[in-house]
Amino acid sequence: MFRIEIFPYNLQFKQPAGTSRGVYTEHKVWYVVFRDTEDESHYGIGECAPLHDLSCDYTRDYAETLAAFCKITEEKQQVDPELIRHHPSILFGLETAMQHYQRRSWQLWDTSFSKGEQGITINGLVWMGDHNTMMQQIESLLSRGFHCIKLKIGAIDFDRELDLLRFIRSRYTSQEVILRVDANGNFDFNNAIAKLHQLAELGIHSIEQPIPAGQWQNMAGLCASTPLPIALDEELIGVNDPAEKRKLLETIHPQYIILKPSLHGGIAGCTGWIELAGEMNIGWWITSALESNIGLNSIAQWCATFKNPLSQGLGTGTLYTNNIPVPLEIRGEQLWFDPGGKVPEWLGECE
Repeated sequence: MFRIEIFPYNLQFKQPAGTSRGVYTEHKVWYVVFRDTEDESHYGIGECAPLHDLSCDYTRDYAETLAAFCKITEEKQQVDPELIRHHPSILFGLETAMQHYQRRSWQLWDTSFSKGEQGITINGLVWMGDHNTMMQQIESLLSRGFHCIKLKIGAIDFDRELDLLRFIRSRYTSQEVILRVDANGNFDFNNAIAKLHQLAELGIHSIEQPIPAGQWQNMAGLCASTPLPIALDEELIGVNDPAEKRKLLETIHPQYIILKPSLHGGIAGCTGWIELAGEMNIGWWITSALESNIGLNSIAQWCATFKNPLSQGLGTGTLYTNNIPVPLEIRGEQLWFDPGGKVPEWLGECE
């Protein structure tokens, strides 16, 4: 038997993180701890990390909703993915806490990654900012050995963003450095195809969400005629019913989908997306969504169960001044887990 404890926590960014929806300086998350009623040392931790301006399940009464689902989970003594399907950040926290509780280990799945034998190749992320700030980030990532770099675009003039991409291409070919861009829906449909052609000239690997979500027919038209692969991200948010997922992919048929468990249905929901993508010959990769190391570890451990050769988006664990100490480390362009490393003695280290 287990009970569930809830711990709210404010993560503080080392420096403001610019996105198309504004600038983050802090991120409020909730940790759920499954605690054995007879053995206090037996526990499991999960992270519920909604983004207030993006998650489909974030409301002002999020804490009350989380408490209600925790109570139901306690009563059932199991996590019910069908019941919590439309609350992906809550589902992700509960299902990964259960996985931790059942495994009695931070090695949540049995993989070479969990054993510390193999790393996961990740992309280097360039945050939105002014031209000089973005250039500094690019040079830093290249010097650290990243061979896949993702730039968030839409914060400055598009021509200046093209200049940044040209700078990389002047030094590295598309075989030497893979370039991904994330428009976060910033392009207008009427000029999107022209911008896609300009990006294609620079050997861009893919572009995430070129136009705003919800325009299925317009996005389908872009995916059918695009000169470079399109990846869906925000488009998947709030689409949690299996039949609706199938309808979306059959309508748009993107080249890729990007899966973030906190946003796209938890582990169960993202597994459903992967199965559908496999049926339709659609590529995919997995990305974290500003979770702390607790959530990042859960995503990385799950990600490692797949044999996906693409660079994953799992590098956000170094963003915070008060992150939770979990033995994750970025070595070059890979994320590694140290099974013998220091883990939190919950919860003394983050109170």
